[in-house]
Amino acid sequence: LLLPAQYDEDAEGERLLLSAGAAPVGRLLCGPGLRRSPAGLLVTKCGLLRHRPAGGGAYWVDSQQKRYVPVKGDHVIGIVTAKAGDVFKLDVGGSEPASLSYLAFEGATKRNRPNVQVGDLIYGQFLVANKDMEPEMVCIDSSGKSSGMGIIGQDGFLFKVSLGLIRKLLAPKCEIIQDLSQLYPFELVLGMNGRIWVKAKTVQQTLIIVNILEASEYMTAEQRKQALARLSGN
Repeated sequence: LLLPAQYDEDAEGERLLLSAGAAPVGRLLCGPGLRRSPAGLLVTKCGLLRHRPAGGGAYWVDSQQKRYVPVKGDHVIGIVTAKAGDVFKLDVGGSEPASLSYLAFEGATKRNRPNVQVGDLIYGQFLVANKDMEPEMVCIDSSGKSSGMGIIGQDGFLFKVSLGLIRKLLAPKCEIIQDLSQLYPFELVLGMNGRIWVKAKTVQQTLIIVNILEASEYMTAEQRKQALARLSGN
């Protein structure tokens, strides 16, 4: 589907103007579900057209997609499935596994290799991700620091949610995360591939956090607050 559009920077509120036969004009940041073409914007998935004014004014298509498609720069949770020489193979929920070099960790050298085993959970980001090449992950940023990436602890609980819920949880000042933080102290890792790792003080508290996160996709804000109020009362 081709979406001819103009980006009206002079209009109040900056909006995407749909028109017939017009090409994109001005600065336009395309997110998931949109791709540039000479005739306009190419829509690659069905859903709702969203716009975030901050950070350059990004547009994307919000959909209930289940299969994750790797995107360069995305932070994801992968599961180590094999060791192939100096490269680890990770299941990231896409159509093919991603590769991760043993040197793609902070402080890693030929003598000081990371202790990565099959079955470990890895939090990292995509350095390479396109339709013509195998996805490649790293656990360091541009300055060589881990920045919170690397092997995730052995304890905790890993589960999967929709990609739409992940985007909601990753939004700045997410109310769901703020409400949960007042219930129990817990650790949380969110992957753009729909995977969540959570760990609280006890197994019971961990499962409560998991159940609330899974149900938050279908609950209203009021229903969620009522559920949390009942739990805090106990």
